[in-house]
Amino acid sequence: MLDIVLLQSIQAAAAPLCPIAIWITLIGFLWAVSEACRDGIQRLKKLHQIPCDRCVYFTGDYRLKCTVHPCKALSEEAIDCRDFEVTQHQSTSRYCLSKEKD
Repeated sequence: MLDIVLLQSIQAAAAPLCPIAIWITLIGFLWAVSEACRDGIQRLKKLHQIPCDRCVYFTGDYRLKCTVHPCKALSEEAIDCRDFEVTQHQSTSRYCLSKEKD
């Protein structure tokens, strides 16, 4: 008999707590998703500052991306590259142009 009374009192106390726990979990999930989106947007903005594809020293070849700083090419370290010079042509890479001439 005591078990039934105890079980009913636990159920009565848990009934309003379950929806509250569900809402807290849902709000936490939505907050985490919004933070992940915000972080992703900030990361993309930073990656779009990499100037290598517009540089005259960028080759476009996966073996040697940059003739001046091959280890820094296409990375965040290349954002403030001292040797950056704007290329005059709008081609994506000189490597592709040299292959077309063959």
